[in-house]
Amino acid sequence: MASLTSHLPIFLFLTALISSESQSFIGVNYGQVADNLPPPSSTAKLLQSTSIMQVRLYGSDPDVIKALANTGIGIVIGIANGDIPSLAADPNAAAQWINSHVVPFYPSSKITLINVGNEVLLSNDQGLISQLLPAMRNVQSALSAASLGGKVRVSTVHAMTVLSQSDPPSSGRFNPGMLDVLKGLLAFQRDNASPFAVNPYPFFAYQSDPRPETLAFCLFQPNAGRVDSGSGIKYMNMFDAQVDAVKSALNAIGFNDIDILVAETGWPYHGDSNEVGPSVENAKAYNGNLIQHLRSMVGTPLIPGKPVETYIFALYDEDLKPGPASERSFGLFKPDLSPTYDAGLSKSSQTPSTPSVTPSPKPTPSTPSVTPSPKPATSSKWCVPKTSGVSDAQLQANLDYACGHGIDCSPIQPGGACFDPNTVASHAAYAMNLYYHTVGTDPMNCDFSQTATLTSTNPSYNACVYPGGGSSSLPVAATKMNEISNDGFSKVRTGSSIRNKILVYMFLFLIYSLSL
Repeated sequence: MASLTSHLPIFLFLTALISSESQSFIGVNYGQVADNLPPPSSTAKLLQSTSIMQVRLYGSDPDVIKALANTGIGIVIGIANGDIPSLAADPNAAAQWINSHVVPFYPSSKITLINVGNEVLLSNDQGLISQLLPAMRNVQSALSAASLGGKVRVSTVHAMTVLSQSDPPSSGRFNPGMLDVLKGLLAFQRDNASPFAVNPYPFFAYQSDPRPETLAFCLFQPNAGRVDSGSGIKYMNMFDAQVDAVKSALNAIGFNDIDILVAETGWPYHGDSNEVGPSVENAKAYNGNLIQHLRSMVGTPLIPGKPVETYIFALYDEDLKPGPASERSFGLFKPDLSPTYDAGLSKSSQTPSTPSVTPSPKPTPSTPSVTPSPKPATSSKWCVPKTSGVSDAQLQANLDYACGHGIDCSPIQPGGACFDPNTVASHAAYAMNLYYHTVGTDPMNCDFSQTATLTSTNPSYNACVYPGGGSSSLPVAATKMNEISNDGFSKVRTGSSIRNKILVYMFLFLIYSLSL
């Protein structure tokens, strides 16, 4: 019999690959405009206890970069706007910057991206704006000279004001006054395979339109959706709409091959008395449901099948920042390292519990006002998506809502018994059914805005067991779930699904070899 020790490196590699691939799109902003932050070493340990796999710094603090060494956590570092002129004017200055801030730490500290400046175009400083691209080019040349070209990317971060139009998403267009600059930046980024980084904040969209239905749309909660009059796509949340507006703007000027990176997004848990929207409930709902949305791998309507790499603002509050109270109240964690609220980032708790927010729409048959009981009830019925006329966006909203209301969605997370097939329809079916049996088997709880139906056919398959019936109910084959997922609103297989199947087969081969 082969020894486990001899195969341990392969096992550890497979485990690490599955873990890193499944969460590599979730990042956090680590701002340091504060006088009460814990030491970087403590922060590194905190991050390792979460599913956060990327950290964005606004500078290049060597203590933080060193603390993250050998953790496997990707690090995005920043170059201050004030440093852009010198880097643009002198290639040697760029080389010196790279040799001081990157080379001594790489690769033990996994630096993946350098942002040259932050929201430079928003400054309206034409001199600084004209120096941005030359600075980026010099930084890229310095990376290549240090043999880091292609390993560390170069980008810059934009405010959503680079768009002159964003509603509906298909009409997304860049500000004409910025177009020439953006085309130059994008051509550089295409040549160097770096992402277009933006800061979408549904929070600000809600502040400008503080209606209950807008809040639900922004928080990934059940809502009527918004149909894009240009594309006919029905959007179920503001995040997707904002990202797709950027995608439409890129497509409109011929840069449809540029990846989008969300450098900042978040929701404050506290604000001044005159601020609309900040609350612990809303922050927990937004960030928790956003994380669940990213983990579902559904993407956005214009970027389907993969999550957009997203950095949540922020790791900690920054108590020295000016402005309204909300500016100092975005932190996911407190200085004592305890969570401000449970956003579902802990490795021991992958799904958030997000109660209904205040204000919220009045309960409807599709959004029952109930308190989940700790154990699912049983009945001979199962709640599943309708087999026609239901879009991915609607199913994603159902999935986000169900998993955000106290049910255990770990079986549809990577490695769970119901993760495959890795489609939004399959994951939504499991979550909707579990929600129905958890909150109570009233048919009203299987409405989901008329996108669900009750069936007496058990949708369980293989090791994936759907609550709802006794052992007398025969589970259907896995292909039955594929039939549910194949009505034009969901792909039965994605690249992520295929990857995970390969990993499973490799794992089974390892187990088989151990028995020899």
